[in-house]
Amino acid sequence: MAAAGRVARVVLDSPLPQLDHFFDYTVPDELAAEAVPGVRVRVPLRTAGRIADGYLVELADAGEGFEGSLSPIEAVVSPVPVLTPGVWTLARRLADRSAGTASDILRLAVPSRMVRAEKTWLALPEDQRVPAPRPPAFAVRGYGDGVLEAAVSRDERLALQVIPRLSPLPDGTWVGEWAITLAALAAACWAGGRTAIVAVPDHRDLDQLATALAAVAPPEAVVRADAAQANADRYRGFLAALSGPRIVIGNRSVVYAPAERLGMIAVWEDSDPLHAEPLSPYVHTRDAALVRQELEGCALVVSGLVRSAEAQRLVELGWLRDVAPERVVTPKVVLTANQQATEDVARAARIPSIAWRAARDALSGDSGRPKGPVLVQVARPGYVPQLACVSCGQAARCNRCEGPLGQTRAGATPSCGWCGALATDWKCDRCEGRRFRMVSLGSGRTAEELGRAFPGTRIIVADGDHPVQRIGSAPALVVATRGAEPIAEGGFQAVLLLDGERMLARETLHVAEDCLRWWSSAATLAAPGAPTVLVGVSGALARAFATGRLVDFARAELTDRRELRFPPAVRLASVTGTEEAVQGVIGAVDPGLLIDVLGPAPVDERLVRGILRFEYARGAEVAAAVRAAVVRNATKRRKAPAGRGGFRPAPALRVRFDDPEIL
Repeated sequence: MAAAGRVARVVLDSPLPQLDHFFDYTVPDELAAEAVPGVRVRVPLRTAGRIADGYLVELADAGEGFEGSLSPIEAVVSPVPVLTPGVWTLARRLADRSAGTASDILRLAVPSRMVRAEKTWLALPEDQRVPAPRPPAFAVRGYGDGVLEAAVSRDERLALQVIPRLSPLPDGTWVGEWAITLAALAAACWAGGRTAIVAVPDHRDLDQLATALAAVAPPEAVVRADAAQANADRYRGFLAALSGPRIVIGNRSVVYAPAERLGMIAVWEDSDPLHAEPLSPYVHTRDAALVRQELEGCALVVSGLVRSAEAQRLVELGWLRDVAPERVVTPKVVLTANQQATEDVARAARIPSIAWRAARDALSGDSGRPKGPVLVQVARPGYVPQLACVSCGQAARCNRCEGPLGQTRAGATPSCGWCGALATDWKCDRCEGRRFRMVSLGSGRTAEELGRAFPGTRIIVADGDHPVQRIGSAPALVVATRGAEPIAEGGFQAVLLLDGERMLARETLHVAEDCLRWWSSAATLAAPGAPTVLVGVSGALARAFATGRLVDFARAELTDRRELRFPPAVRLASVTGTEEAVQGVIGAVDPGLLIDVLGPAPVDERLVRGILRFEYARGAEVAAAVRAAVVRNATKRRKAPAGRGGFRPAPALRVRFDDPEIL
């Protein structure tokens, strides 16, 4: 039906919770041709004559329950329907599930409009916007002929155990076997005329996946949605995904990409904290993928080197089907807990003798294996990132801003990591001591010490300040921080995992998963049969890593969390704000819906935080009650400060469901 004379239901682009509902406007005759569901529009607000941006979601007949006069739409910003019905339904469902606003989700889903890119796309004939599907260059290997492709075609939900190794592509480029598997699956899905979406944590994983896809699918079939892209490139890719079936790859927000005939959503390393959205309403990539799969009925693949407790829960519920490769591949892991250095050079480098000998043999080829590079994983970048007082052992803090003091290079004066001030006249605030000692060593200091232990060897530092993506097969010592390890051609001939005890000292519920993921990512970069030496860690976690029984560890971890009523055994919501606001939210939730309430407890001088714990079945009711309380708090009139007539301070209240930071 023509849009003229009909009622347009518009969602405003506003973070205010009280505006998170449809606003009704009439469609004037001159805009009838362009006013279709999904387009960007500008509409008037009856407050102070303001104009607001929004999306036209749907059209309704004027006589269906509407009374009084409605304002007309001011303008249609673009004729392109950028908001598809599927993405709108997903945004609304996720916002309701998280007590947030749909517009916050839409800001992640729909990139800013780039006029030049849009005009170029509109000028293309429609038959040139979508590439013709073609068979993938190769099939998934290691799981049986066509097994995974058939499961995706049947829209199954899979928890996929990957093969932990590097493999060469036809052009000789080495990537993780996981990237080849997901690329082949996505290409098979696209060849069947459906869209595949693959979400990965960071740009390094994205580069590997893009490299693997270049070998299996034509470049015009692949759309990259990367947070590091220029706005024009990102909008150009968005329009390509809007045109028809594609393979869409990217970071956490790619799960909201428009998709015609969505066939598969894959999430790689769902336990990685980079999948946790830092913006309201803080929806995790895995949760968004689960909800979208439920809405659209496509296949879902949750995969990673390490099985998260959340994925294991879904497996045990029967929601995901566990799929393992035909042949189990386990890296060769050597544990060195309680072993000391006997050689002087190993003692100088502060590593056990077995680790020093593994590195020596790999660099020289004395063990009968090919000589090649050695990877050394450390916890932190920098030279000496943390100092302490010699007298009392307290961490050294800046006397100006209380920031941590560290050393940037050998012989340098310690400086503050926050304000940059030099600690030339530093004094300990506990014992008034004036001398430092090193507490933790960074990648720079570790590289310096290993250089003395292996004279004449090329040293490469790979961290946030010195990004290195790939290296050759020549002997070298590569000192890399966790997550910044480069890929070596043919794999590393030895991998040393230092600072394991320091990594485990983090106070977080997910520390075991994080450490297993960091260590497994490094061990996967080793050449076949090359040793991976884990230094200074023992116990169940080290044994699970050494034996490759990572799924068993996830199962035991989930059992422990059930006993403690920790996520993902239960859901929780954290409410942070003033004590009055937090108590108002807690009081708005029926106690019968909750397991218990923790707090409120002080967060700082002004704010407190309360934690609601509840069963999954009660999630919708709890979210609705919390959201209603948030709206009431946002619309509550507050007394203006003296001399500030119409000023009304913003409400200090933050609600986060499934908050990973508080445990």
